[in-house]
Amino acid sequence: MYEVGFQEKKGVKMKFGKSEDTKVFALGGLGEVGKNMYCIMCGDELVITDAGMLMPEDDLMGVDYVIPDFSFLKKNESKIKALFITHGHEDHIGAIPFLLQMVNIPIIYAPNHAVGLIRKKLEDRNIQYKNLIVYNESTIVRFKKIKVEFFRNTHSIPDSHGICITTPDGIIVTTGDFKFDLTPIGPCSNIQKMAEIGSRGVTLLMSDSTNALNEGTSKSESKVDDALSEIFRKETGRIIIATFASNVYRLKHIVDNCRRNGRKIAIFGRSMENNIDISVKGGYITNKGIFVTPEEANRLPNDQVCLLCTGSQGEPLAAMSRIADGVHKQIKLQPDDIVIFSSSAIPGNGASIARTINKLYLKGVKVYTHTSLNDIHASGHGNEEELKWMLRIINPKYFAPFHGEYRMLKKHTDIAVMCDVPRENTFVLSNGEVLSIKKGIVKKDGFIQADDVYVDGNRIGDISNTVIKDRKLMASDGIIIVIANIDTKQKKLLGNPNITTRGFVLVNENEALLKDLENVSKEAINKLMTNNINFSDIKSEIINELSNFTYQKTGRKPIILPVIMDIKR
Repeated sequence: MYEVGFQEKKGVKMKFGKSEDTKVFALGGLGEVGKNMYCIMCGDELVITDAGMLMPEDDLMGVDYVIPDFSFLKKNESKIKALFITHGHEDHIGAIPFLLQMVNIPIIYAPNHAVGLIRKKLEDRNIQYKNLIVYNESTIVRFKKIKVEFFRNTHSIPDSHGICITTPDGIIVTTGDFKFDLTPIGPCSNIQKMAEIGSRGVTLLMSDSTNALNEGTSKSESKVDDALSEIFRKETGRIIIATFASNVYRLKHIVDNCRRNGRKIAIFGRSMENNIDISVKGGYITNKGIFVTPEEANRLPNDQVCLLCTGSQGEPLAAMSRIADGVHKQIKLQPDDIVIFSSSAIPGNGASIARTINKLYLKGVKVYTHTSLNDIHASGHGNEEELKWMLRIINPKYFAPFHGEYRMLKKHTDIAVMCDVPRENTFVLSNGEVLSIKKGIVKKDGFIQADDVYVDGNRIGDISNTVIKDRKLMASDGIIIVIANIDTKQKKLLGNPNITTRGFVLVNENEALLKDLENVSKEAINKLMTNNINFSDIKSEIINELSNFTYQKTGRKPIILPVIMDIKR
């Protein structure tokens, strides 16, 4: 028996008590595309699938990554048996270095390619971890109450798997990321094993919802190969390609096309270099001799060069963006260059991609993007019909969509109902919401803590919403710094306060306003120059008076930062 503590949330009173039911919940991945982390707890055994991160939106100023909240795992550390990784994409492995610094994870099971990526991440952060085990489709991991098995999926990265978890209360299947591609570049999904698992009687299916809003079936990766091959055959200038560094099968396309057309490849971007290196070591890319240094590429004829870059999402510091801006140290665009964006826009990145493409057009180069006329990208996630196939093959009694924004989760639920899952047996959940399974019956059972945690440099979790709010204010309205010297013995302000601003007004053109700020600050200080001088009270008074004054005069609310110095004379 064990104690489970469920926090109160959204006005719902939670219970604390003993339970042997199997609990299923997400620490990330629901209502968002990224930050995937799912937990299954049965008695004193807890297993985790994936530990991903999310790239911050533009409004999270200064935040490098968004990761799941590990508070529940820390409190229940003794129950954790293992972390299982479905595949090596950042939204499934990106939080592992942070997790290992905060929680004791006894062992991590991951497929071969993901292991290479995880090891590189840990090396970069100087984290020592020895219990990283490679699994394959035939691996079975048994604990006292839980059994874990794997089935192969087709995705845009090698060694992608779904996971089947058998508990005393029922069978839980989590698909991982998947599509059904009957002509893939890599191996096909193991439909036979999926069907065998489905025949056992699956209690709960948790399925990838990323492309639930897309009708029909997804494009085969072989179609992309055909489209890229045509471009390589007809173009004679340098070919510059931006694609997802983690899309190893796409990288394999490019390598094969370069080999067939007599081109050498130079790589730009650290993540691209890392993925190519791991793919070569793992045997996924075999033409190692085709890669050259940037210096060697610059000496070759244009029709013998392919430049492989990061920056398919218009990231400001990525190689493609710097090339488009004309500030890349090693690549300068030439009139006969051909630029290919072999990718689709991640939600929220459309504007930055468009800006980069416009800059490339202004440079006079030829640009290929993914359109109905150019099949130069295929998603690694299944569309509506493929989601139906998974539902029919697994044939679950209950269904909970995961990995997607709420509109995607809702649509996936509707798809499940079309496939004969009763509406009352479906659950559109939020992060932290708990499902309880007891003897094959699934129901909602409260909440646990599952907030977003911000990573800023080496700081994890101490970037609060207040800090983000202050950063937004400084970015939009600027900051005013008030420095005042006070003689506390004589209870006297020494001279006038010094006013410094950044991002508020142009100093040379607003001398009168700055003089007013000085006078308002002086009056606020003198108002509290009493027998018991309290610096905190003085600072609060300065902030209140200046905030009101600046808003009345300018309509803006800058950050006010008073600095009071006690001068002994």
